[in-house]
Amino acid sequence: MFEEENQIENQVENQEIKIDSEKKASEPAVVKKRIITRRHRKEEAPASPAASASSSAPAANPVPESTEGRSKLSINDLTQLGLLELRQKALEMGIPHENLGSLKKQDLIFQILKAHTLGGGIIYAYGSLEILSEGYGFLRSPQNSYLPGSDDIYISPSQIRLFNLKTGDIVSGQIRPPKEGEKYFAMLRVEQINGDDPVVAQTRVPFDNLIPLFPDERINMETASGDPCTRMINLFCPIGKGQRGLIVSPPRSGKTVILQKIANAITENHPEINLILLLIDERPEEVTDMRRNVKGEVIASTFDEQASRHVQVAEMVIERAKRMVEHKKDVVILLDSITRLARAYNQTVPTSGKILSGGVDSNALHKPKRFFGAARNIENGGSLTIIATALIETGSRMDEVIFEEFKGTGNMEMVLDRKIADRRLYPAINIKKSGTRREDLLLSEEELKKIWVLRKVINPMDDVEIIEMLIDRMQKTKNNEAFLRSMNTTGPMDV
Repeated sequence: MFEEENQIENQVENQEIKIDSEKKASEPAVVKKRIITRRHRKEEAPASPAASASSSAPAANPVPESTEGRSKLSINDLTQLGLLELRQKALEMGIPHENLGSLKKQDLIFQILKAHTLGGGIIYAYGSLEILSEGYGFLRSPQNSYLPGSDDIYISPSQIRLFNLKTGDIVSGQIRPPKEGEKYFAMLRVEQINGDDPVVAQTRVPFDNLIPLFPDERINMETASGDPCTRMINLFCPIGKGQRGLIVSPPRSGKTVILQKIANAITENHPEINLILLLIDERPEEVTDMRRNVKGEVIASTFDEQASRHVQVAEMVIERAKRMVEHKKDVVILLDSITRLARAYNQTVPTSGKILSGGVDSNALHKPKRFFGAARNIENGGSLTIIATALIETGSRMDEVIFEEFKGTGNMEMVLDRKIADRRLYPAINIKKSGTRREDLLLSEEELKKIWVLRKVINPMDDVEIIEMLIDRMQKTKNNEAFLRSMNTTGPMDV
């Protein structure tokens, strides 16, 4: 099979050389030099480990062999197992047990895959593609938050050109183990791109050419438990598919818990939505808590990692979301926080010489704004929703400048109040300052009328009194429909 793959690759290269020679017939010396360079690269061993894998990686999809009767194994399933489970699996496959105790997890996975291949089995894998400047790419594992590792899958430049692959594409298919002198697994045959047939990726419309619209389909936040937090969000600052929302939060006001409840409401009510939680510069224990309490995909870069790592994770997540939207899928990103992401960009961008108040470089906020601005509802299918937290009252002038730059860029704003949180009232939402633009597209006419009346009634009240009253009334009703039906607009105490 590999001889046939090398023949395919040679045909692709010869065709490229022929095309170049036709375009530059007046420059025969250049063409000759290019041919010699290509042959020289094939004869000599490449210096980089990635190039080592590319020397035998297929340029295109080979003709699929019959897989009937052959056992299949997914490398992604192995990475989710613990070390003890991997050792048990290795013993079941007949791998000698003498050295199993000293092997690291990645080495143990390699031995299992090697034994599986020698037994005639097939290996499958999937991951998010990151294309490097050299033209080739690697599939990064979501389980490792897209951190480069030895278990990454090599994708050749010819495969990238053939399938019109971009950074962020979720590629799945059959892979082969590294040969002698190689370090990485290589993609043998691409079977799916973003969950669709590879042909779909070749005809998709680029994200920047899609037409954005106002959100017009509400994401239902009410859950079976009747939690007052998500019910308040559903009424006073509804979230639609394609929303660009900010949760403005002082320290210790419950923003992380609100994000968890929003995430669980989405997974419960909208299984069709692809949910991603992106945690930037967070504490490790909060990352673990999120992964255990939320069913969505949690991608994290903790505070003990470099700013360049924060930026790399964020860019991989937004590119992946864009690729799924191009395939007309609904995606929700919950970002904690946009402030820390902007700080990371401020440390990594080349200095422009123009420093704003608080030490913010004038070029530092461009990419965070592009990240946040990518949220949109797409005409004829697909949406990208981004709900990000913005930190205020931290004592940092930089945080205030970042918040002022993002203020007004969203079409939904939820403001948390430290005064309410100090009274141990949760959710600590300031109802008067929170709301959604064009909420008439998300709420029914009857709901809209009653909410407007309710806002007029509670406007003279104190912020703490409003939350106390809403929590009390919502605990007495099962859902928002019953709450609005029982609403009496004669006075604030009768609501």
